[in-house]
Amino acid sequence: MSRAFPTAAGGFTLIELMVVVIVVTILAIITIPAYERYTTRSKILAAQAALVSMGVDLKEFQQDHMTYAGGCPTPPPTQDFNLSCPVISSNSYTVIASGTGPLAGFEFSLDQDGTRTTVSAPTGWVTNSGCWISDPQGDCITE
Repeated sequence: MSRAFPTAAGGFTLIELMVVVIVVTILAIITIPAYERYTTRSKILAAQAALVSMGVDLKEFQQDHMTYAGGCPTPPPTQDFNLSCPVISSNSYTVIASGTGPLAGFEFSLDQDGTRTTVSAPTGWVTNSGCWISDPQGDCITE
């Protein structure tokens, strides 16, 4: 009479489980930084759009009142940037978006001539004083 060994009832071996964990870890290492770059860029673009909106409001105010003075509009809501009009006179203005929280260190400006400037950026980001940057390499936002 031969004796049969019981067979495994199914399930995963430890090696199979470790392979799955390693694959998931590699995917996380690749996708999490990409997602963070994507969300940072979208928040920067939202702040820059808010600056353009404030610039349009100031131009409309100037056309109606023949001066920029007193025309600083209520900033559009942005989650990670504070918008302000620190420089405003009868014939000029500058609006600023300053990053807060995880975007602290970013600062963008727009003036009455439409000049877009990246005033500052966090460590690791290349600034470009002639435009608004859109990524860590200092590439400019195109209209």
